[in-house]
Amino acid sequence: MADRNLISSFMGIYSSQKSFFCMFLITSILLFIFSLLFVLRSSVGYSPFLDHTQLPNSNLLCGNSISTRTTILKVFMYDLPPQFHFELLDWKPKSKDIVWPDIRNEIPRYPGGLNLQHSIEYWLTLDLLYSELANPNSLQTAIRVRNASEADVIFVPFFSSLCFNRYSRLKPHEKKSKNTMLQEELVKILYEKEEWKRSGGKDHIVLAHHPNSLLDARMQLWPSIFILSDFGRYPPNVANVHKDIIAPYKHVIRSFENDSSSFDSRQTLLYFQGAIYRKDGGYIRQELFYLLKDEQNVHFSFGSIQKDGVNKASEGMRGSKFCLNIAGDTPSSNRLFDAIASHCVPVIISDEIELPYEDVIDYTTFCLFVRSSDAVMPNFLINLVKSIGKDEWTQMWNKIKEVKGLFEFNFPSRKGDAVQMIWQAIARKVPSMKLKIRKSQRFSRYNVVEYRQPSKGFQLPSNLAE
Repeated sequence: MADRNLISSFMGIYSSQKSFFCMFLITSILLFIFSLLFVLRSSVGYSPFLDHTQLPNSNLLCGNSISTRTTILKVFMYDLPPQFHFELLDWKPKSKDIVWPDIRNEIPRYPGGLNLQHSIEYWLTLDLLYSELANPNSLQTAIRVRNASEADVIFVPFFSSLCFNRYSRLKPHEKKSKNTMLQEELVKILYEKEEWKRSGGKDHIVLAHHPNSLLDARMQLWPSIFILSDFGRYPPNVANVHKDIIAPYKHVIRSFENDSSSFDSRQTLLYFQGAIYRKDGGYIRQELFYLLKDEQNVHFSFGSIQKDGVNKASEGMRGSKFCLNIAGDTPSSNRLFDAIASHCVPVIISDEIELPYEDVIDYTTFCLFVRSSDAVMPNFLINLVKSIGKDEWTQMWNKIKEVKGLFEFNFPSRKGDAVQMIWQAIARKVPSMKLKIRKSQRFSRYNVVEYRQPSKGFQLPSNLAE
């Protein structure tokens, strides 16, 4: 009987301990789950320690798809003297205190021809001026702010491409060209600005779309974000895809509206018209000319804007299935964007090319990419384009028509056009740019010179005390 009571007591204690152990185990599991959810919530979603309203353009950071949603990129634009911008277009202010044209009544005309292809400085500046006039409910991607401390970026309105095209040649009485003198003056002005001193220029937007623009000043202004057509004439420590932005050329030919063509109606298989003999990386044009000039249904010839060349190129591209975009003096050319405007599937042969907003656009859905070494192999290129059947070509043709608007420049800008896409590309650079600035300011609290003779109890590191 005593043994039976002892066993009963032991079983009771065991049951109590088992219940306690189960409760402890369940509690531990629940705590672990809640902790895991908190960590995941903090790492991939909202964090209570971060004010997400202060993150610029968060609705544009869309790595996997094209976003044309309205954002508010706050841009502070310097009121540079007119000689740096609209005076280069022969616009004259009515008085000395006027900096900008009244775009409600007059919009200075940009020169045509090849000047137009590097005119992004003109469109972006107009867009900022318009943002001060537009209805607040309009779909502006960027707005001009008057207080630099409120801005995401600082915009430098120097029409550098136009300045190079018009004023880079020395006149008989000049020792320096107007292009060189304006660049030197620009560097002096910027270096004296408090905004430049505060960030070292890292939050400044500088436009140098023409490959030869800003040649004299680029080494002094390189900490800024350059907007370029490519990196062909820049060392990688001065301009690169991580820091800077590639913007599209403005196409020279007319956009193909109401395109009712088809695979069968476009009789020319492969089209190229332009300068054939180029320097630097453009040697491949010459090699391809000798490979393709006798191929059936291939148009490969010299051409320029002279003697109605633009209209002839427009007609030729609209009647072709594929259009060649071959590296010239630099990796990029306007020909790619002429092809897109013509709904002619681009064949890109340029190993070093960087493309506008490629972080949000998959160019392989409407372009063919061919390595230069492959393109010059006998029959390789012609066999490749012939292998693209009607259905596949039609899919690419439809995709071109879908994305074409992303490369169109308009004033006022339109939702998802080239102007707004460039602003969005700038917006996507803001977080990394802010990080660089903050890291560079870590030790800005004290000036090393002031601590040459440190007080007792304070000892500078040896590398600062030397």
